[in-house]
Amino acid sequence: MIILAVESSCDETAVALVRDGRTVLADCIASSVEMHRIYGGVVPEIASRKHIEVIAQLADQALEQAGLSRGDIDAVAVTYAPGLIGAVLVGVSFAKSVAYALGVPLIPVHHVRGHIAANYLAHPDLEPPFVCLCVSGGTSLLVDVKGYTEMEILGATRDDAAGECFDKIARVMGLGYPGGAPLDRAAQGGNDKAFSLPRVHIQDAPLDMSFSGLKTAMLNLIHNAQQKGEELPVADLAASFSAAVSEELVPRTMAAAQAKGYGKVAVVGGVAANSRIRRDLEQACQAAGCTLYLPPLKLCGDNGSMIGSQGYYEYLAGTRAGTDLNAYANREISRPYGTGTAPVFPSPVEKSVESVHNSL
Repeated sequence: MIILAVESSCDETAVALVRDGRTVLADCIASSVEMHRIYGGVVPEIASRKHIEVIAQLADQALEQAGLSRGDIDAVAVTYAPGLIGAVLVGVSFAKSVAYALGVPLIPVHHVRGHIAANYLAHPDLEPPFVCLCVSGGTSLLVDVKGYTEMEILGATRDDAAGECFDKIARVMGLGYPGGAPLDRAAQGGNDKAFSLPRVHIQDAPLDMSFSGLKTAMLNLIHNAQQKGEELPVADLAASFSAAVSEELVPRTMAAAQAKGYGKVAVVGGVAANSRIRRDLEQACQAAGCTLYLPPLKLCGDNGSMIGSQGYYEYLAGTRAGTDLNAYANREISRPYGTGTAPVFPSPVEKSVESVHNSL
């Protein structure tokens, strides 16, 4: 089954072609990050306009790259939540029009579920159940992935997301936007114990996280030094901050893994590219006897192939949408779209995929 997948939740426009949820045939991405850099963050209106400009071109490019025609598309999957509402609407509108024109099923995909599916593309042996740490610019979640479409939130940030903090602190340090990669580079060789930064424990919710206090402590530290005309050691500051974030994420992830006993831990999202977090997780999983699944760096950020992968499993679960599909700025990962309604855009592939579904 070949799925055309569309992702437009933030500043990347992505269109991919994925076969049977595990094989990427093409993945074309256009980023508007350079347009947002001068503002120090994503400007929703600019992102939405850029999506409109390039999304159809990317679809044609993906088909050409895969050597396929429009008639080879069996279904269309699209991110419908969460994200910048104007940006998500562009992708949803485009996907609805394509599905309607081709007469194929339309599959709504939760963006974070898509991130989790990135590991299915990178690791063909990975199957649920497992515990997954989802960390990106807008998300910090610990998820019990019970099945391909059955998920439960084990812990979440009470305020800021880890990725948002990386961007904010990097900007204040003068490292630019987006801040994750430059801050990671700056931390190399730094003393991660040079600065005492807060770690948070939430009473009665040990798996929940909070990053606002850490962000405030860093901002106060930097601003106080600037007011006194003092120069802070960038490498030490970046290393201390990275260690603090890692020590919020890794122990909670391992506690969740121990509680569930699956022996498998996955990490996804843009923050999963951070070298300190990756290293700490590798060491913690090795010590605990757990298998760690990390996506390659190219699959950590937003992309279309992850939506195509999750779209396949949503399809097998009976998830469909029609021309009334809407976009949502927020939606819980554990809340499925619909209740397995009948296909709105049926295609010849329905019966063959149904037989696969019945055999699972």
